[in-house]
Amino acid sequence: MTARLGLSTPPSLAAHHREFGRLPLVDARRGDRPGDLVDDVERAALRGRGGGWFPTHLKLRAVVDSSAARGPLSRSRRPVVIGNGMEGEPASGKDAALLTRSPHLVLDGISAAARTIGATDAFIAVHRGSPAVPSLEVALAERASSRIDPVTIRIVTPPARYVASEESALAHWVGDGEATPVFPDRPFQRGAAGRPTLVQNAETLAHLGLIARRGGAWFAEVGAPGAPGTTLVTVGGSVPNPGVVEVPTGTAVHEILARCGGPAGTVRGYLTGGYGGGWVAAGDFDQAAWDPDSVRAAGGVIGASVLWAIGELTCPLEELARVTAWMAGESAGQCGPCMFGLPSVAEDVRSLALRTADGVEFKQLQNRLRLITGRGGCKHPDGTARLVATALDAFPDEVALHLDRRCSVAGRRGTDPAGTLPVPPARLPGLDLRRRDFT
Repeated sequence: MTARLGLSTPPSLAAHHREFGRLPLVDARRGDRPGDLVDDVERAALRGRGGGWFPTHLKLRAVVDSSAARGPLSRSRRPVVIGNGMEGEPASGKDAALLTRSPHLVLDGISAAARTIGATDAFIAVHRGSPAVPSLEVALAERASSRIDPVTIRIVTPPARYVASEESALAHWVGDGEATPVFPDRPFQRGAAGRPTLVQNAETLAHLGLIARRGGAWFAEVGAPGAPGTTLVTVGGSVPNPGVVEVPTGTAVHEILARCGGPAGTVRGYLTGGYGGGWVAAGDFDQAAWDPDSVRAAGGVIGASVLWAIGELTCPLEELARVTAWMAGESAGQCGPCMFGLPSVAEDVRSLALRTADGVEFKQLQNRLRLITGRGGCKHPDGTARLVATALDAFPDEVALHLDRRCSVAGRRGTDPAGTLPVPPARLPGLDLRRRDFT
């Protein structure tokens, strides 16, 4: 019931067909109406697993409606499908696990979506240098030999930058070779080369491949009523066996942790959703259900389904400073809140972590968080501001200690390496988001 996505199945096409059977012929788009699969997706109440948890059937219909509104002879009328396997969140590993262990289920989802909306081009996007590239190349070669896809699916490899995984940035990359977010038009309105574009997370597409086989009612048999099905969760931090687990939505946090050996000692808080997510104090959070509404009610953000436990021997403010500095360097460099606001916030957080900030500087940090929220060209500044603000709320005692030039883990540093968040080296913004920057 809870192992639906084939993470333990060999990745070959033959093994995939033995496990799941062949993808049935999906009903094709007819004129200005999507294929019948969209109705099954609505019955399933499938919500996107990439971070926003938006209803999938609405995105499918929006692309078809946008396409139908254009002239019948217009080349820009033909939709595009992009599978998003970029996984820009460094703390997340679910999409990489899925694309290396069960790539054909994701590709089935792309194929089914393409036929449902009448797409004439389809892509799977993974970041340059991703370990998923070889497995996808093998999988696509197998599918080409078997001629099982109505539309050829191609790999694209945008730069491994945080904002490059945003859906409009992916559509921009496929169409124009720049992995920068585009606003205000969304991809279903003007996506790749101006065409209506469906961008769906890799896990969402895998679920779509299952719904095409087994129906929406089957999909909704497990999980939380408001967001049914199973979901992959990346569990990390202070747990004995970190990794990716598949659970029904609505599973209690403590049960998810138990799948990874339970907490390794006292947990003081959790990072939820990834670096664009939010922090929550431990408290009763381990009793919360892992679905979007319940996590939000408990003060967290389900986002990219990251659950990272911070142990008592890890200073959350030092972790926050490392992540914030990295997020500041991941800007596309398109607006003031990113270019100037985030580096200033990162410097303020660094001073707090180093115990050199005073009360005036702390108020300055809080004011900056308010100033950058809601004013960016994309949601990157908002996500970073939320990351910082929720940490300050979740760990007020640690903040008070640092403002008093003290730290709760001073003298015990380095004894809890499992609690250290994976943070790549910080970079300057906007350096490698265009195709011409690569040989």
